[in-house]
Amino acid sequence: MRVLQLVPSAGSTAYRGQVRALRRRGVDCATLAVPGSHVPGERTRSVLDYLRHLGQAVRASRREFDLVHANQGVVAPTALAVSRLPTVVSLWGTDLYGSLGPVSRACARVADAVVVMSRRMAADLGSDCRVIPHGVDAERFRPLDRGSARRELGWDDGRLHVVYPYDTARPVKDFPRAERVVDAAADRIGDEVALDVVTGVSHERMPAYLNAADALLLTSAHEGSPNAVKEALACNLPVVSTPVGDVPERLRGVRPSATAATDEGLVASLADVLEAGERSNGRERIRELSRERTARDLEAVYRTVSGSERRTE
Repeated sequence: MRVLQLVPSAGSTAYRGQVRALRRRGVDCATLAVPGSHVPGERTRSVLDYLRHLGQAVRASRREFDLVHANQGVVAPTALAVSRLPTVVSLWGTDLYGSLGPVSRACARVADAVVVMSRRMAADLGSDCRVIPHGVDAERFRPLDRGSARRELGWDDGRLHVVYPYDTARPVKDFPRAERVVDAAADRIGDEVALDVVTGVSHERMPAYLNAADALLLTSAHEGSPNAVKEALACNLPVVSTPVGDVPERLRGVRPSATAATDEGLVASLADVLEAGERSNGRERIRELSRERTARDLEAVYRTVSGSERRTE
């Protein structure tokens, strides 16, 4: 099976991991990313970049592909324009809830199959879809010696460390709220707490941050199935988050960790986690979230829409 994979950026760690797992299952994936670059708060791709991408997709579709998969709603119109191929559209979160939401919903209604990241997204979409969250690399993201991780990062400073895993320029992630929550939690427990913005870090180095930190904090207005949360769970790092996407489901039964909708709730939860000073039992909760399972489920969708169904194990 050959799949034309459309994606805004080929550098996405979640996307690259997904493609590697699909290839291990024998699915031949050709990636076509949108030209240009996008840096939150600095620059974005132009209309011309997306028109170029459309032309490239149309030309590529003339080769022998079984279907086209749009990874994120922003490239869904391009996938649907390649009318000769069955189309799968995956929505990741912001593409459903942000300014592109109406476009994503319209494309979902006419695509041959739609994939979303969480049951909450499925309910909000309100049309037929499959819930297939991105898997986590549990071999890379695993508990490591905390002292060694802290020394590697130069965190031997006696402070507590809270990781914030997003670019501060992305409004939907609400970095100012994270600052308020950490400052208030530090006041409540009477200790010095550092808010460490970890973005632009190689995937290979992320396990060191997640093992060295005392907590992961998410203050997002909406999410799909945030990989940062799943990677933190794989490292047994406590998580405090707004109740977005599938985070409440992922944190069910995880201690210490919590979701809260209000600033006061987030402050109280973070203070409790920092005072406890314990690792979580999160790794137990991500066993079913392997990249291999994601690839298996996606392959089943591919075979359904392409008319080449067979048993996938």
